[in-house]
Order: sequence, then C-alpha cells, then structure tokens
Amino acid sequence: MFRIEAPRLIGALARLTRDVGRAEDLAQDALVAALEQWPRDGIPGNPAAWLMAAAKNRAVDHFRREAMQRRVHESIGTEAEPRAATEAVDQALDDDVGDDLLRLMFVSCHPALPPDGRVALTLRILGGLTTAEIARAFLAPEATIAQRIVRAKRSLAEKRVPFEVPRGEERSARLASVLETIYLVFNEGYAASSGDEWMRPDLSEEALRLGRVLAGLAPYEPEVHGLVALMELQASRFPARRAADGTPVLLPDQNRALWDPLLIRRGLAALERALRLATPPGPYALQAAIAACHARAPTAAETDWRAVVSLYDALLGWMPSPVVALNRAVAVGMASGPAEALPLVEALAADPAMASYHLLPGVRGDLLEKLGRRDEARAEYQRAASLTGNARERDLLLGKAARCTPRRG
Repeated sequence: MFRIEAPRLIGALARLTRDVGRAEDLAQDALVAALEQWPRDGIPGNPAAWLMAAAKNRAVDHFRREAMQRRVHESIGTEAEPRAATEAVDQALDDDVGDDLLRLMFVSCHPALPPDGRVALTLRILGGLTTAEIARAFLAPEATIAQRIVRAKRSLAEKRVPFEVPRGEERSARLASVLETIYLVFNEGYAASSGDEWMRPDLSEEALRLGRVLAGLAPYEPEVHGLVALMELQASRFPARRAADGTPVLLPDQNRALWDPLLIRRGLAALERALRLATPPGPYALQAAIAACHARAPTAAETDWRAVVSLYDALLGWMPSPVVALNRAVAVGMASGPAEALPLVEALAADPAMASYHLLPGVRGDLLEKLGRRDEARAEYQRAASLTGNARERDLLLGKAARCTPRRG
C-alpha cells in the first residue's frame, strides 16, 4: 500500500519543499509512524488518508525545526501561528495529485541526469522499489545503486531543477526523457542485458504501470499512448517467451495461443489513440504499429512482413540508427528472403557502434544458416554468444552453433 501511495506523498511534499530527497525522507517518516502505530492501534479505515495526514504533520514539523521561515513565511505563516502553518500545508498537499505525479515524473527523469541515474531514481521514487530491489533487478551492487540515487538527488538540488511541468519546446524535450527512461526500464525487463534469466517481468510490469499513469496524466500526448501501446503489446508475449525450464522461445517459435488477449486489446486501443492524436505517427507509435502487425497475425508465417518493412522505413526517418536498420533487415529477410537481407546486415558491420552488439552476428548467422552456409553461420553464432552478457541467450546461441556443426560419420 505504501509503494502505491509513496509517489503521491512524495510529489505533494516535493512541491512544498522543492527538494525531492527531503520529500522522500518526510514520506518515509510517515511510513515509520504507521509501522509504529498501526500494530498498536489497528489499521485505520483509510490508510492512504492516514499517511497523508502524517506526512502533513511532518511537513509542518520540518518547517518549524529547520527554520526555513525566510523562504516560506508568506505561504505558511510564522512559528507563532501553528494553525496557519498547518492550514497552508494542508492546502498545498491537497492540490491536484495528478499534477504532482506529473511534476515528479519530469523531475526524476530530468535529462540533466545520466540515464542510469534517471532509471534508479525513477524506480526508487515513482516505482517505490527499495535500493536492494533495484540492485537485484540490474545485477548491480547495492552500494552502486545507492550512490546513483544519491548523486541524482544531489544533482537535482545543485542544478535547482524546478518542481514543475515545463511548457513548449522544453516540455517536449523533457517528455522525451521521461519516455526514454520508462522504455529503458521496460526493455531491461523484456530482454535482460545480463544475468541468468532471459527476462525480468517485474521490471517491465513496473514500466508499464508508470506508462499507464503517465497516459492518464497526459492524455493528449500521442507518444505517451504510443509507448504504452508498445509496452502492452510486447508484454502480451511474456507467457510464450520462455519454456517451463526458462529456455528462451523466440518470436517465430512462440505459441501465440499463450499471448495475453487482454494486453493485446489494450495495446491496440492505445495505438489507435496515438494515431488519432498525431499524423504522421512518432517513433513509439511506429514501433507499436510493428508490434501490432505481429499481434494481429495468427501465425508467424501470416505476418504482413512488407507492412513491417514499410513501418521500419518510417521509423528510420525518426531514428536513423544501425539497430533500427538491423531490425529492418530482419523484416526484409522475412518478406523477400535471406539473400536480400544479408547484404543489408553485412553493410552494418562497418558501423563502430555495432562492433560489440551481439545481435548483429546473431542475425547474420541466422541468414547464413538459411542460405545453407552452415560453417559461416556457426562462426557467427559463436561470436554472438561471446558478446552477450545474458546466460540464457548465450546458451541459445551456442545451441544454434551446435546445430550448424557437421555430424561425423
């Protein structure tokens, strides 16, 4: 319950104190009070309201104790007027919660912070995850994650980042950072970059929850709905993406009967909203449209691969990256055959950004295998296996390499 309520409390307190770190401390103080009093007095009828009231009391105490009257005299009165102080804090904390959450998202995902700092702070403040939980999710030492969070809070304070929803061009730039942060969290859950597990669904579910919250707070932002659509559609495949023993199951081999129909319906509805709000569609909506092509196809063979190629062409206009080009090459291979796709993949090998990207030799190995060039395919699969940090994916690639090994006798 506290994990659900914490962002609301922190958002309201941060607007009042203008300090995310201090706001989190005050919210934690309210939780400590609950842990002390509820076992003794019983759980209140409205726990969320109780926590908000406790947070209000601690905010008043904070202003009195910290002698911040010079900064807040005009809004909360003087120490000699406790009733006025309490009423002012009550009013400040009772303003629109949605605005507070939106402000908090823009602050915790501020582009002034490095991506790893944004991710850690967002999961801590908005996701309510403990430092230990974040560390486990990203297979990083707890001390490292703690340092990222502390540095992020310090940077926000030092840069005097305003607790507000920006407007105009600045809003667009900051919104892009918010969406990127949520997408980073989702992707790490969808395909873990390291460790022994193929996926970390809890991370993806947390990103999807944050995306849904953001869509409710910013209903007229097409790319917000585009990202939510993409995450809903990708998450619908989770039940089919790994076998009972944890072995990865790739898209062409998945049992589509296991795909979650509710998430597919939600994703298609979000995509429709995104397309209705913006023409032409943005990059997240285009990626969602690609995922929708897969979701609508009863089997992998019935996927409209030519439509997928066209969507990747449009996506390259927004994101001219070698990774997008590689994904387009895969679609070309499915639409027109491996011989058409192989030159496109090999051309990407010259890009320095792809030197350590394990999916490049993985895709090349797949195309070579389909063309009957099994020795070359085996070498590419082995190279891909040496580059990935995920144990499950490494085993999958080595299994493909073994499949291309000539049998003796």
